[in-house]
Amino acid sequence: MTHPTFGHGKICYIVIPAIDIDKSAEFYREVFAWNVRRGTDGSASFDDGVGEVSGMWTPGPRHMDSTGLMIHIMVLDAAATVEEITAHGGEIVQPIVPGAREITAVFRDPGGNLFGIYQHGRS
Repeated sequence: MTHPTFGHGKICYIVIPAIDIDKSAEFYREVFAWNVRRGTDGSASFDDGVGEVSGMWTPGPRHMDSTGLMIHIMVLDAAATVEEITAHGGEIVQPIVPGAREITAVFRDPGGNLFGIYQHGRS
C-alpha cells in the first residue's frame, strides 16, 4: 500500500494548538502511535498512525473546544485507549457509553484540545 492516498476533498493536514509542544507530541506518539518528526527549527510535525494525515503542533493557548470542530481518531480498542489517554496526561470528558450504537469517547489532550476516539464495530 502506498501512503498517503491523494484525492480531491481528502483531509490531509491538521494544525493542533499546544501549550507545551513536547508534551503534546509525546502524548500523541504514546497513545496513538503517531510518527513525530522534528524540524531543524525545533518544530514538531506528525503523521497519523496509518500515514494518511499529517500535521503539526503550534504554540499558543488557543485550543479546540466544545464550541467548534470535533475530530475523531480511529482506534482498535476504545477502552484500552481511554486508559492510555489518562495514563499520559489526557482527560476523558465524555466516557464510552455502554450499549451505545457507536463506540466513542471524548478527551481533552495536554494542550486543552477536545478530540474524540472512535472504535469501528462492537467487540
